[in-house]
Amino acid sequence: MFKKLAAEALGVSDIGIIVPAHEYNRVDADDYLFHEDAEHIFFLIKSKKDEYCFTNLALIHVDGDSAVSSKRMIRRYEYASQRIGYVALETAGNLDMDVELKFAIGETAFSIDIKKTFLDQIKDIYKALIAIGRQQGRDAAARENAGRALDALGSMLKLGNVSGEAAVVAHYDALLAAYNAATLERHLTRDFGAFFQRYIQNAPPATPQA
Repeated sequence: MFKKLAAEALGVSDIGIIVPAHEYNRVDADDYLFHEDAEHIFFLIKSKKDEYCFTNLALIHVDGDSAVSSKRMIRRYEYASQRIGYVALETAGNLDMDVELKFAIGETAFSIDIKKTFLDQIKDIYKALIAIGRQQGRDAAARENAGRALDALGSMLKLGNVSGEAAVVAHYDALLAAYNAATLERHLTRDFGAFFQRYIQNAPPATPQA
């Protein structure tokens, strides 16, 4: 117990490791996945206090109260509704024990310390997060363009040229369906599994030690 308290006081207890795929079923975050919706883990950083679980659908943060407490707060950040930005990687100096991964998702900023022996794996998630942020940016631009196109089309339609209430309703329904399809389906990526598969190339050691 004293060693754990001392490590936390010195700030070294929060240095994370990369968990290998064959151990995903042993982490706390696995209990909070939407397995029913084909959600699965692609990358997981674990420290004494926290887990940062990157799935195809969201980032799940198992937020620990302290290194010696079993209390946890589970927070979920969906990629479809919260954009990734400000991705940065600070590599280690000669005397440093860790590297630092920084990024923001929505309005929440993260700064995660990881053992420098896992640098190759952190480079992978660094690239994956940047690629996901780029796609989210493209999606946002496309949705904005869809809104502009709908406004332009609406200004072209004149009610005087539409005969009867049924025709007005039909035009409205068609426009709404097209807009929803564009903004909620065609230009809104929800599953980023392909991005993780493309960039996560370096497997961590089979039995990492915290």
